[in-house]
Amino acid sequence: MSSIALLGAVELGLIYALVGVGVYLSFRILDFPDLTVDGSFPLGAAVTAVLIIGDVNPWLATGAGVLAGAAAGFVTAFVSVRFGVLHLLASILTMIALFSVNLRIMGRPNIALLNEETVLTPYLGGAIPDEYVRPLILGIVVLLVVVLVALFLRSEIGLAMRATGANVRMARAQGVRTGAQIIIGIMLSNGLVGLAGALFAQTNGFADVTSGVGTIVVGLAAVIVGETFIPGRRIFWALIGCVLGAVLYRMAVQTALSFDFLGLEASDLNLATALLVLVALVLPKLRSKVPGRKAA
Repeated sequence: MSSIALLGAVELGLIYALVGVGVYLSFRILDFPDLTVDGSFPLGAAVTAVLIIGDVNPWLATGAGVLAGAAAGFVTAFVSVRFGVLHLLASILTMIALFSVNLRIMGRPNIALLNEETVLTPYLGGAIPDEYVRPLILGIVVLLVVVLVALFLRSEIGLAMRATGANVRMARAQGVRTGAQIIIGIMLSNGLVGLAGALFAQTNGFADVTSGVGTIVVGLAAVIVGETFIPGRRIFWALIGCVLGAVLYRMAVQTALSFDFLGLEASDLNLATALLVLVALVLPKLRSKVPGRKAA
């Protein structure tokens, strides 16, 4: 695998690290299986791309993409909390509806951003090669998000949210408004996914209505792989694990596709994804069965 392909995998892994953090909030913190991310990812990309083409400042366009993702999360959480719809079903309904919403926003299946100004444009074309600058800028953004999310989860609202996910009845008995916590958490989760979609559109030069297919699998893979390599219950390290898991996942996929003797092609991406997630799920169970670990 060439250095360009490796840096590209790291770059894409850092973008999907934001998806991993969002999925961690919904699945691990709130125990809320949320498939909305398959729709909120292209939603963030679509809103950002349309605004950038309309000569809106890229940072404002990116912020709008985040708010659009959060709005999608609000719909899912509100339908589930207010009307008692099963969370999985509510998220599926929102995800399906967002496909049409994204088409309506873009007006066509995809939008090109190759010659448009993005949040990365001011940092490109300098003394440092662009292939190094892009992962560096994305790494700073991801690190900032991880720190802010960790601080939020240690705040009073964050602790109430964690209590809601751990035991909703006990949290309600302690006076926590569990419905509000679920709505806030799912909005934050999908807002991060919307940010990932916005950055994906700007780094790859396009927004496509189908770019969200399989996003939930990538997010889950990031969480599971991260927990495999960085086990523990501390929030900050769990979030770092999501980032590491997303990067390792993308590097593993790129490596598998680069090996000619495996016979894999770009069309086999979903197969490689499923196999990697399966390995990440099975590996901890195999490690726990090692005689030395049992004795310990």
